[in-house]
Amino acid sequence: MIRLKAPQREVFLSPHRFRVLVAGRRFGKTYLANVELLRAASGRGRTAWYLAPTYRQAKRIAWNRLKELTKPYWASKPQESDLRIELAQGGTIALRGADSYDSLRGEGLDFVVLDEFASMAPAAWKEVLRPALADRKGGALFIGTPRGYNHFYDLYESAQGQSDWATFRFTTEEGGNVSAEELHSAAHELDERVYRQEFRASFENLTSGRVYYAFDRSDIQPVTYDPRFALCWSLDFNIDPASSVLCQIVHGEVRVLDEIVLRDASTYDVCREFARRTKAWVDRLEEYHLLPVSVYGDATGASRRSSASRTDWEIVREFLAGRARDYNATFHVEARNPEVKDRINCVNAMLANARQERRLKVSPGCKQLIRDLEQVSWKNDANGNPIGDLDRSDRLRTHTSDALGYLIASEFPMRPPVGERSDPLF
Repeated sequence: MIRLKAPQREVFLSPHRFRVLVAGRRFGKTYLANVELLRAASGRGRTAWYLAPTYRQAKRIAWNRLKELTKPYWASKPQESDLRIELAQGGTIALRGADSYDSLRGEGLDFVVLDEFASMAPAAWKEVLRPALADRKGGALFIGTPRGYNHFYDLYESAQGQSDWATFRFTTEEGGNVSAEELHSAAHELDERVYRQEFRASFENLTSGRVYYAFDRSDIQPVTYDPRFALCWSLDFNIDPASSVLCQIVHGEVRVLDEIVLRDASTYDVCREFARRTKAWVDRLEEYHLLPVSVYGDATGASRRSSASRTDWEIVREFLAGRARDYNATFHVEARNPEVKDRINCVNAMLANARQERRLKVSPGCKQLIRDLEQVSWKNDANGNPIGDLDRSDRLRTHTSDALGYLIASEFPMRPPVGERSDPLF
């Protein structure tokens, strides 16, 4: 039996030809889309398409659930090679990808669902799908979670002034599929703007202005080494400057004790400076006790060579192994670095999550890190539009905050507690 919850039913019963649904994660968008497709294809000769950003995503997101929903209405077994279902009433449902939208030209359509339209090329709609609906006066349902102020936002805004269009916006909570406990957990893990985008269905500008927008001068506080907790050393393998940070994680809070920023330096130089900076802590240890050190950092150091015969990570490992009487080192280096945007989201979430908890403290002596957190910005194109890349025009910027980000992304990764999105967060 097909059952729709109240918000889904509101969209389903709308008489408008074109509808735009902006909703939070796990609202139930895909289930609604499948019900819409079944209704639209119920008639001889009728054709309805489900379109995802890529063909592979269309299959992964909707295919199995669509088969389950439509099974009582099959005319024959679904065509797995073409992701096509023929219905007993004479209609057809097919899944397609917007990544090769030019290949979709030629077919007439009665209805199309554009899922995660924010991640599609706008031309897929304007040049191919809208004309395909013309002769049959077909309809369309655009659904998705915001991805900044891009063409999905423009569509949502412009649709509100047109008579044959309707717009809807619902939060994850209003969808009724996610518990309050899960939302509470998400608010703890995500920074405020990302949480609003993902779960409150809010259009947020995440790729403009300051990168670490959640940083505040109140986060600069005197912090001291606590021998009850391990020392964390996180490295960014840049030559000029070579940058790393010394931190501790205390009851879920990251405390940045010091930074090592050296101009025109090798990894050997960084290791020697690490030994100098930590000597006082080693000397305070009782006999036969070692300084526990958890090591994090840039995964590309496994291939980058600071000498003719050693990679960066080989140098660090050999240095710490050679000082086994002082340090007890464990390495937490991933096979590859997290996406830059994911790493930045993790840092912002530690600075201030959606529950307004601030879990990152920076020593006043970390001058370069503080400058990074206050000054690193997003890069713009020639027309001044944000492009989602870091502005690295100042050679001193980004490296110390990168080092911190490797540690935070490793220990406090973004694990969306509900739902998955197949595209970047912004």
